[in-house]
Amino acid sequence: MKTFMVLGILLIIVGIAAFVFQGISYTTREKVVDIGPIHMSADKTRTLPIGPIVGGVALAGGIVLLVVGLKKG
Repeated sequence: MKTFMVLGILLIIVGIAAFVFQGISYTTREKVVDIGPIHMSADKTRTLPIGPIVGGVALAGGIVLLVVGLKKG
């Protein structure tokens, strides 16, 4: 019963974060030129989008788990 509540709270936090941030950005370093002693690299920023549907499902699942945890307790 307590695990339902903890898991529910975590899912609610993840759902709210998915709505706020809309994706995860990260930077990679790629070699552009590699000719003998000359090395050039470029930083590229990429974004992994997280849809609002994922946030809504996580939020709804968290609320359901929280309610189930409260009813069992």
